[in-house]
Amino acid sequence: MKSLIAVAVSGGVDSLTTAFLLKEKGHEVIGIHFITGFEKDDGIKPGLGISEIQNSSHCRNIEMLSEQLDIPIKIFDCRKAFKEKIVSYFKKTYLAGKTPNPCLICNPEIKFGTVLEYAKKIGAKRIATGHYINTQTDGKGRQQLLRGDDSYKDQSYFLAFLSQSQLAYACFPLGGMKKSDVKKIAAKNGLKPTSKKESQDVCFIHEKGYAGFLKDQGIPSSPGPIMEKNGKVIGEHKGLHLFTIGQRRGINCPAPNPYHVLRLDIKNNRLIVGAKQDLLSSTCTVEKTNWIIQKPSFPVHAQVKIRYQHDPTPATLVPLSGQRIEIHFKKPQLSITPGQGAVFYRNKEVLGGGWIIDNKL
Repeated sequence: MKSLIAVAVSGGVDSLTTAFLLKEKGHEVIGIHFITGFEKDDGIKPGLGISEIQNSSHCRNIEMLSEQLDIPIKIFDCRKAFKEKIVSYFKKTYLAGKTPNPCLICNPEIKFGTVLEYAKKIGAKRIATGHYINTQTDGKGRQQLLRGDDSYKDQSYFLAFLSQSQLAYACFPLGGMKKSDVKKIAAKNGLKPTSKKESQDVCFIHEKGYAGFLKDQGIPSSPGPIMEKNGKVIGEHKGLHLFTIGQRRGINCPAPNPYHVLRLDIKNNRLIVGAKQDLLSSTCTVEKTNWIIQKPSFPVHAQVKIRYQHDPTPATLVPLSGQRIEIHFKKPQLSITPGQGAVFYRNKEVLGGGWIIDNKL
């Protein structure tokens, strides 16, 4: 029997197939289903103790996966860490006038942080997830993070802030597969996920949306002026946290050409809007840069993604003080958004990433 591998089991087809494939290869497999406290219905209510959660309808559904796979699945109470590390970050980022990306934080802090430490405690030597990414070891024993073979499902962007030690414990069986292949394997082997929907980028946002969630978290709406970049007031917004850079919907100010959000002026509670072409920028700055292997020699020529659904575009990275980097794009990019992650690629390899702090509009 090979070494014990823990699989982060969500209830979806990807993690279910991940566990199945590892078991087929002869590994001893154990599942970990972590509770965030923000599950959608299914009996997970605020204030419940862990024993009550384990008896909830949500966890009974997870037990069905355990029976399908014939592996034990541990229910791990991650509510405290999730609230402190993810929800708190989400709120603070919005209050700072930026647009958060919780998945970029959740992977290093929760899945490959809190959950990985729990996996070690129960004897696992590695932790596997259903991410569509690849890894390999270079000639010096360092872990390289590579794009998944399925270009449509590739999730390497979301793991750009992992450390070498975290990647050393990580296992991604789906990296060389396409989503269609995973579905076929699941169907052929009678694997039935408890969750039919694809994972959302923000798993703790449900019917109420961002605005409703933030309101529930104690962030009130604070109306203020909507202004063109020349200072002309054209309307009133209901709260800056309802907007993000590039957004068109919700401005509700009639004009010959649609307005787009250019900037959130937190200090003066003003929403600055303009034409779509005003969102173009050739430069931005990132901070708290993470390098997957090691800090390179500058300048660095790379392809950069400024959001998950953005095609990597050629750029030059120039160092600033501390962990800050200035990114110069070969062609101007639309809606570079403070708070989002900029991830650096060299062909299929992820070099690292940093947090966007300005967009030099």
